[in-house]
Amino acid sequence: MQAPRFSAGNARQIDLVDYLESLGHHPQKIRGNDYWYLSPLRSERTASFKVNRKLNLWYDHGLGKGGSVIDFGMLYFNCSVKDFLEHLQNHPGSIATSFFHQPFQPQKELISNQNSAGEKKENEEHKIVVLDTRTLQNKSLLQYLEKRCIGVDIASQFCREVDFQLYGKTRTTIGFENNAGGFELRGPDFKGSSAPKASSFFDHGKEAVSVFEGFFDFLSYQTMHQDKTGPLTNFLVLNSLAFFEKEKQRMEVHERVELCLDRDPAGIRCTQEALKSSKKFIDQSHQYKHNKDLNEHLVQQQRPKQKQRHRRGRHL
Repeated sequence: MQAPRFSAGNARQIDLVDYLESLGHHPQKIRGNDYWYLSPLRSERTASFKVNRKLNLWYDHGLGKGGSVIDFGMLYFNCSVKDFLEHLQNHPGSIATSFFHQPFQPQKELISNQNSAGEKKENEEHKIVVLDTRTLQNKSLLQYLEKRCIGVDIASQFCREVDFQLYGKTRTTIGFENNAGGFELRGPDFKGSSAPKASSFFDHGKEAVSVFEGFFDFLSYQTMHQDKTGPLTNFLVLNSLAFFEKEKQRMEVHERVELCLDRDPAGIRCTQEALKSSKKFIDQSHQYKHNKDLNEHLVQQQRPKQKQRHRRGRHL
């Protein structure tokens, strides 16, 4: 299934609750149609950011602002409508499978958190449920890795093959585990994540840390430096740019923070703001300045070599 092309019209159909979850934001309480959050747009201790799931609209009582998912995205990423639609197109998450707004059925009032029994019962068919994990072996997934120019030996060090259930159907994808036990899930026709969503940190006792937005960029880095003896830095895979501020304290413990974020409007803006905040932050995206991200750069570099190997194989 291909990710949809995003116009302002179909972007407004994205379910706000599911979209906020993909960014790592979970409701503090649910009352009928209303989902209450700690505001994703500012710091607060009492939830005052409300999403009415029936109307698919939000309102931040602290800011006195609200609107559709587009209005939220423009504030959250500090960008234009055009840039936000481009962000959705390039980083669709699990939009293709579960983000589009469905008619909402009002429910009994409940207070929910990630571990409550009430939340697990609510909309369970819309949740990704991990069934099993194992060593990477599925042929189509191995071909997908090859297409992304990631060797099986590299991927197998950090990833698992994951069976999960969604909408009553079982699927198999590549899974990259985060520090909270959830998985980032990728395949030829799927991009999503299982709860809980969090970042992935690899501590090698180094004074520097390399920061990546997604795990395919992290795997690309490992591929590009596989001839080195041992890791050069610690590694932090955000798994969502929304976790950058949350992980900033962990980054700043290091003497040097090497940023390898995407070169889209959101990634560039995040990098620029980090550079202004501390001299510890170093922008490494200049190494792939003509590409969207590190994996696209790797693919561009490796594709000619792959084609050459395939031609030699045919001759033999």
